[in-house]
Parts: sequence; C-alpha cells; structure tokens
Amino acid sequence: MPDALSIAYALVNRRERTVTEVRARLERAGCAEAEIAAAILELETIGFLDDARYARLFVEDRRNLDGWGNARIERALRERGVHESAVGTALAGAGEESESARALGLLARRPQPDPDDLRARERAFTMLLRKGYESELAGRVVRAWMRGEGPDG
Repeated sequence: MPDALSIAYALVNRRERTVTEVRARLERAGCAEAEIAAAILELETIGFLDDARYARLFVEDRRNLDGWGNARIERALRERGVHESAVGTALAGAGEESESARALGLLARRPQPDPDDLRARERAFTMLLRKGYESELAGRVVRAWMRGEGPDG
C-alpha cells in the first residue's frame, strides 16, 4: 500500500497544488480514503496545501505572464477544483490595474492599425476573447485601441 503522506509531500514540494489535485493523485496511487484525508489535513495544517494561496498566485501569474482575463482565469481555477469563494477573493484582490487597462495593454503591443481596418479589429477582438476577456469589455477596448486611445481613454 503506497504511503499517502509521502506522495503528497512529493507533489507539493515540486509546485503549488490544489486540494483536488492532491486528492486525485493519491486516489490514482491507490491510497485508502482515510490516508488521503489524513495526508491532506496534515498538509493544510502546516500550510503546505492552501487553495486560497494557490488561487492568488495563479491569478497573478496568468494576468502578468499570459495576459489572461478574469473569465478565463476563473474557468481554469474551477477546473482545478478551487472553491468559488477562494476564486472570487483571488480575482478581487490580485492587481490594482483594471481589466480594461490590462486588455488595452495587450493590444498596445501590436502596431497601431488603420481605423478602418475591419480585419485588424476582428483579430484584436478574437484575441481578447481567447485570453478570457468578456465580449462587451473586449469590444470597448478594441474600439478605444482603434481610435488610438491609451488606458485612461
């Protein structure tokens, strides 16, 4: 029978994990439910396993490194099993820059298009949607970008 605590420690020593990720890995390893619960409790007690911290770091990384919008970040955190309250807190607390300013910053890296270039407008809009920005916000930001406006509009 595999040692659940040893496997769990090895997992969290490599990188941050969610409780759901650790539980799934221990189940795949064939650990008993009681051992899984005990291992997770111990890791949470000593602070090695913390979904709220995971969510906060994930939000910061995805915003700063990948330029993701809130919708995509929220979806990814939910897929990883992070509780809704931790997701909401992390999204609200990470970064002071507004989502509009972040989206406009992504577009500002591109060459300024001709204001009548519909193809450039469509490409910018779909890029923001892929990054996880809401369609209404993406539309406003693309229009501002096409007019040559900065983050403060």
